[in-house]
Amino acid sequence: MTPTADDTTPRILVTGGTGLLGGYLLQALGRRGLRARALHRSRPDADPQAPTPVEWVPGDILDIGSLDDAMQGITEVYHCAAMVSFHPRRRTLMHRVNVEGTANVVNAALRHGVRKLVHVSSVSALGRKRDGQLVREDVKWDDEANLSAYGHTKHLAELEVHRGIAEGLQAVMVNPSIILGVGDWHRGSAALFRNAWREFPWYTEGSTGLVDAADVAEAMIRLMDSTAHAERFILSAENWPYRRVFTEMALAMGKRPPHRKASRWMAGIVWRWETLKGLLSPFDPLLTRETAETARMHVAYDNARILARLPGFAFRPLTEVIRDYSREYSVKMGAS
Repeated sequence: MTPTADDTTPRILVTGGTGLLGGYLLQALGRRGLRARALHRSRPDADPQAPTPVEWVPGDILDIGSLDDAMQGITEVYHCAAMVSFHPRRRTLMHRVNVEGTANVVNAALRHGVRKLVHVSSVSALGRKRDGQLVREDVKWDDEANLSAYGHTKHLAELEVHRGIAEGLQAVMVNPSIILGVGDWHRGSAALFRNAWREFPWYTEGSTGLVDAADVAEAMIRLMDSTAHAERFILSAENWPYRRVFTEMALAMGKRPPHRKASRWMAGIVWRWETLKGLLSPFDPLLTRETAETARMHVAYDNARILARLPGFAFRPLTEVIRDYSREYSVKMGAS
């Protein structure tokens, strides 16, 4: 819905607007001339490159009162807020944010008569990672076969969305693979670029799916405007070996690519060392026991459903995505 000249009240609410994906989504909405309201716990710095102003409102998805205030007059909700962590010390908070927070968003959307909700889930919610198999949206969750605390919280969050659907809420879910973009490279998937910049020498033989944050944002907006309802969609551009990912990043940054293969026992030493270093850092280590095990698996994701649902939509090739973002990070680091 594009606002008229005399109606500048945002009809769109974005949770998680200060995160990597939320930032790309707000920019994509702005380029369409759409005003959005976004929650923030601490006021973000103004972005002079933002194509249109964003109405930042204080709030938290764990604070029902502030969420109700933010939902006033809203007809469309993009729920991007989530906590991604593979560190045991974050599990309790991650459950609150990802599960209880999603329940709060769904309940508020029902109370305020929101037209549609687009919920950002994850491929981690699709069930057990099937080594060597192609993963599709219809895969079934198995509690006993899934050891990922993060994946479990995203699965439970999806159940909250399904509850909302049963109570009359129009909603769709997207399941992105590893999202690549320019953000705080101490956190989340952006830390992959940090490791390449620091010439992290180790690689594993595993593979996974990756996708451009801009493509995820574009697909979400198109799904919001579509008739899609009560479905979930894998958003993943291509499936690459981890070694190729880090090699492409390193070469684009003018750094040495990974050159030491990590066997299972060596990976165990490396993740334990990274965990020890993480005790002295405010940021979670990128490599943990869980991520070390995941990095050894050959996992591939099928994106056929989203391509069939959105004619004309296409994912940007990963070679371009990694090259462009690696160079942006290089410029940022060179200027710092």
